[in-house]
Amino acid sequence: MSALGILWYFLIFLLIAGYFVLDGFDLGAGVLYPFVAKTDGEKELVRHSIGPVWDGNEVWLLTAGGALFAAFAPAYATTFSGFYLAIMLVLFGLILRAVSVEFASRDKAWSKVWDACFFVGSLLPALLLGVAVGNVYAGIPMDAAGNYVGIPLIGLITPFTLLCGLLGLAMFVAAGASWLALKVPLGSALRKRAVNMRFIFQVASVVLFSLISLYGHFIIRPEMDASLGVLRWACVVLFVVGMMAAIYFGGNGDKDLPVMVAQSAAAIALVFLAAGTMFPNLVVASADSVGASITIATAASSDLALAWMTGIVCIGVPLVLAYHVIVYRTFRGRLELHEDEVE
Repeated sequence: MSALGILWYFLIFLLIAGYFVLDGFDLGAGVLYPFVAKTDGEKELVRHSIGPVWDGNEVWLLTAGGALFAAFAPAYATTFSGFYLAIMLVLFGLILRAVSVEFASRDKAWSKVWDACFFVGSLLPALLLGVAVGNVYAGIPMDAAGNYVGIPLIGLITPFTLLCGLLGLAMFVAAGASWLALKVPLGSALRKRAVNMRFIFQVASVVLFSLISLYGHFIIRPEMDASLGVLRWACVVLFVVGMMAAIYFGGNGDKDLPVMVAQSAAAIALVFLAAGTMFPNLVVASADSVGASITIATAASSDLALAWMTGIVCIGVPLVLAYHVIVYRTFRGRLELHEDEVE
């Protein structure tokens, strides 16, 4: 197991964490859309809050997929072929969301249809991405060549993976509510609803995290507890502290930026907790699997290829981060709401 292979294992999880944080609040805002936005003005605000940033945020998911293909091709082949229907549903949702955001304000005759598309297009990825991570962690049946041999889509839904999907959904929605509370006017009814939803889903995230931790430890993969114990416990502490800080700041006036920062830190901790627990596995084989788990050692590309990728990352990631800084700085601050929408 080479040092570059280990480096890229964690770099891919870093890219996933970037997506979880950045596009997470986009998806969460879309899931909350029909529940917090009651008027046309409020709906416009929700769409405008993510309008300048959602497309750039999706870059992290595309980059993570490309990095997985280049660094660990066998893991890419197994996951993308085994989860084909689920991945198509995620892509369908992302496309649907993109179209609905652009058309909702321009096609008034079909506004209700676009509103529904915005919700569904946000819900599908928010739920299914967590289900996919739950399967990779819990284990999937594979043949000797590493091909997924379970039932497409249906075989991916188990009580544990569904809990993982619900945790991902709860974290996305909590992030979306935190973002809306940060972006909409302080005195608006929209912000009050977002704050209420934020608290509900933050508590739900902590409860689901506790259930998954117990389920995973005692039933699913108890043998994984020996993997990177220091990192795992550090991530557990960071997640709990982050969520508690987000709940605390959320209950103290208009401290929406600290809430968003704490919520994001908890999301990053959750991703690296999965990385530390699975290490060195990329795809875990289930108990009834013929094939073995796909690991860093068995799936990594050559050191030369990984070295070239590392050089590209050293150039590309700073440019992407600079783009995000410029965009978020340009569109910083709260959006304006029409006077008749303010209480």
